[in-house]
Amino acid sequence: MKNGAVSSIAQQALGYIQKLYQIEREVIELNPDDRRRSRQEQAKPILDEFHGWLTRHRLQEPNGSSTAKAIDYSLKRWKALVHYLGDGLVPIDNNWIENRIRPIATGRKNWLFAGSLRAGKRTAAIMSLIQSAKLNGHDPFLYLKDILSPLPNQPNSRISELLPHRWLPYFET
Repeated sequence: MKNGAVSSIAQQALGYIQKLYQIEREVIELNPDDRRRSRQEQAKPILDEFHGWLTRHRLQEPNGSSTAKAIDYSLKRWKALVHYLGDGLVPIDNNWIENRIRPIATGRKNWLFAGSLRAGKRTAAIMSLIQSAKLNGHDPFLYLKDILSPLPNQPNSRISELLPHRWLPYFET
């Protein structure tokens, strides 16, 4: 097989995955209970068939081959892969969150030049707070402005109140 060519096994696997994503496009606007129900009715049979397909094809693949490794990866994580079926609030994948944390991962290289290890750790902590604030629907500037004022007087036992997922604004914007 030439570099860049997709094997017929990979194409078949992608066919299952495409069917699952098509279902997600159809149920995205449903409320969580209806989405869960639709997933159970439509996606679960496809996933059951896919699991059997993976198991059968794994027996045909030589140990150590790229295809065997890919199938093993999927089968070992099967429980996590199908978790979304039981909860209409859980997305089919974690692409959304990965796209949100990518700047942090990319920034790690830049933090090597923050001046010192301590400064790099502080930068990483601030970047984590900023990304968490964004993920929780807050304006990062207003969030940091709001929490930095009370922070010096906040008892350690109540620091968690200032985390983005629990934060309630102190000041009006």
